Amino acid sequence: MSLNLSPSSSAKRKGEIFLLYTFSALGALVLSALIVEAVGANWSDVWNALLDGSFRKPGRWGRTLGSAVPMAMVAVGTIISTKVGLINIGQEGQMLVGAAFAAYMGAHVPGPGPLVIFIVIISGFVGGAFWSGLAGALRYWRNVPEVLTTLLLVTVAANFVGYGLKNTWLLLDPDAAVGNRTQVSQQLDPDSRLPRIDIFGNNFSISVIISLLLIALTFWLLSQTIVGFRLDVVGQNQKVGRRFGISEVRQGFAAMCASGGFAGLAGALMLASGDFAKFRLVPGFTVNLGWTGLLVALVAREKVLAVIPVALVFAGLRTGSSFLAATGVERRVTDVVQGLLVLALLVPPAVLFIRDRRRKLAQVESRT
Repeated sequence: MSLNLSPSSSAKRKGEIFLLYTFSALGALVLSALIVEAVGANWSDVWNALLDGSFRKPGRWGRTLGSAVPMAMVAVGTIISTKVGLINIGQEGQMLVGAAFAAYMGAHVPGPGPLVIFIVIISGFVGGAFWSGLAGALRYWRNVPEVLTTLLLVTVAANFVGYGLKNTWLLLDPDAAVGNRTQVSQQLDPDSRLPRIDIFGNNFSISVIISLLLIALTFWLLSQTIVGFRLDVVGQNQKVGRRFGISEVRQGFAAMCASGGFAGLAGALMLASGDFAKFRLVPGFTVNLGWTGLLVALVAREKVLAVIPVALVFAGLRTGSSFLAATGVERRVTDVVQGLLVLALLVPPAVLFIRDRRRKLAQVESRT
C-alpha cells in the first residue's frame, strides 16, 4: 500500500522510518543487556566479547565473512521465491543436497583445478535447484503447499545424504583410515579448492567475492530486467499476469528452483572454501546456516542489497559467540540477541503499515 507524497512529506517519512528502526534496534539491545545482567553477567563484557570474537581480534572478521557467505546466498534465494508469493523454508535440506552433489563431482570429475572448482560450484546449484524443484512440481502439478513439502524434504535430504556417506560408491571416503571410521566424504584435492585471500591478518575464501557479484547480479535482474518484472507481476496479481501472457506456473517453478539453487550454491561454497569441515562433507554439515539465512531474508524484507549488512550482523553474532566463555555466559545468549533483533527490525514495517492503513481509511471516511 503506497501513498502519494510530496517531496517534503517523502523526506519526513524517510526520517520517521530511520527513527523507527533506530529506536527498535536500541530497544532490542537494551533488552538484551537486561537479560545478560539477569543471568549474572556484565553486559559490557559480553558486548566486548562479541565484538572481539567477530571483528576486533586478529583474524576474526575473516571468519565472520566466511559465515556470512552461506547466509547471504540462502537469503537471496529466499527473496527470489518470495517475489512470486512462494514460501520456501527447506533451505537446510537444499544446502545439504547441493553440498552432496558438489562433493560427489569434486571427487569423481577429472580435469584441471579451475575446471573442477567450476563444476563443483555449478553442481551445488543444480543439486539445490533439483531438491526445491521437487517441492515446486508438487505445488504446481499436485497443489501441495510448498511450505509443507520444502520443510519435509529437509528430513529426506538428511537421510539421503546420510545414506550416501555410508557407501563408497556415493560419498563415503574410500580411505579405510578415515572413511570407514567416520562418515565423511573424500576431501577435495588442493587444486580443486577455492583460493583464499590474506589481508590485514585475516584469511577468507574468494567465495566472499563470488557472493558479492551474485548479489549484485540478482539485484540487477530483479530490479532492472523483464525477469524481475515477471516475478513481481505473478507475485502481486496473477490475473494481470495472465492478461500479459505471463505463466504463473513457469515463473513460480523457475523461482522455486532458483531459490533452492542459491541454497545449494551456499552448500557448495561452504565445501569448496573449507571454512566449516576442511573441504569434506560430514553429517550436520550445514550447522543450521540455512535457518539463519531465512532470518536474514526476513530482516532484509525482500531487499537484495540489504542482505549484505544483515548477513554480516548475524555472522558476527555467530562467530563472536565463541568468545563468550570468558564472560561466564553461555553461547546461547547470542540466539536470544538474534531473536530480539529480528523482532525489533520487524516492528517498524508493522507500525508503518498500520498507520498508512488508518490514514487510508480516514481519507475514505472523510469522502463519504
